[in-house]
Amino acid sequence: MVLKETERTAIENLRTQEKSCIEKYQKYAQQAIDPELKNLFEQLHKKEQTHYDSLTQVLDGTVPSSDCNDSDGRDYEPRAIYTAASQSEDKMHDAFLATDAIGTEKLVSGEYNTNVFMFGDSDLRKLMADIQVEEQNHAEMLYKYKTANGMQ
Repeated sequence: MVLKETERTAIENLRTQEKSCIEKYQKYAQQAIDPELKNLFEQLHKKEQTHYDSLTQVLDGTVPSSDCNDSDGRDYEPRAIYTAASQSEDKMHDAFLATDAIGTEKLVSGEYNTNVFMFGDSDLRKLMADIQVEEQNHAEMLYKYKTANGMQ
């Protein structure tokens, strides 16, 4: 597949966003205090790496298949370590990480939503839409973690 210059630029920009997510989740997994949150960040790190790799394949001329996975967010059931009443420093620290990550997911999801119609190839649009749904799933998982731990 040969990308138009605008398509190539969009993919490169999205790949930069994914690289930032990879680095963020790697750091947040190290910083998280709750093992459940640490595990969630490790999962998200792997998912973002998959997105990055998919975009790299597109830049190399191949559109990878997409599975339109929309169940990760729906099926995620985090174990709570913090109570709603607790206001410990550990809880506030983990709440900050989760809240910041939700903001990042909203931003990245929006970028995919904005760019999806820029592409002429239907398989590439499908991949962009698939990644956008997965970014929404990430935000939902983080939100469920916060809710389970009384981090409203």
